[in-house]
Amino acid sequence: MPVPPDLFVAGMRLHAAGVTVVATSFEGRPSGLTATAVCSVSAEPPQLLVCVHRGAEANEPIRRSRLFSVNVLAAGQRRLADRFAGRLGHSGPARFEEGRWTRLVTGAPVLEGARAVFDCSLVTAVEAGTHTIFVGLVEAVAMRPELAPLVYHEGEYGLVAQLPS
Repeated sequence: MPVPPDLFVAGMRLHAAGVTVVATSFEGRPSGLTATAVCSVSAEPPQLLVCVHRGAEANEPIRRSRLFSVNVLAAGQRRLADRFAGRLGHSGPARFEEGRWTRLVTGAPVLEGARAVFDCSLVTAVEAGTHTIFVGLVEAVAMRPELAPLVYHEGEYGLVAQLPS
């Protein structure tokens, strides 16, 4: 018997995670969402996965376009995270009116000024509970390692601090 959903969510809120914007474009219409459920799968070949709620407006466009980007946000991009999370009332292409968006290899929108960008073509999609796990082959990477990362923990944004040796 699994634990109740509220207990599971409470436990997961204790897991600090990097904040990303997952973006795609289908038939010329960009869509995206804020996500923390992102991780590497393999270095050879380079693959990562993102978990996207099946009700998210970007879910079907990712599935149909077979491409997406994962944009790792920097500490100064909190407002962009809120925008793509729907907290500022924006949806669809209006979310892309903030930030400078370009393209790398696949044609997915990528955020200039993100700490890291992974441009992916879809390898597989797996339904799991309320979400779809999208596995992407990383076709291109862009990095700005000098930027501090934005993290999410216990329902709040935060920064990473180095511990003394």
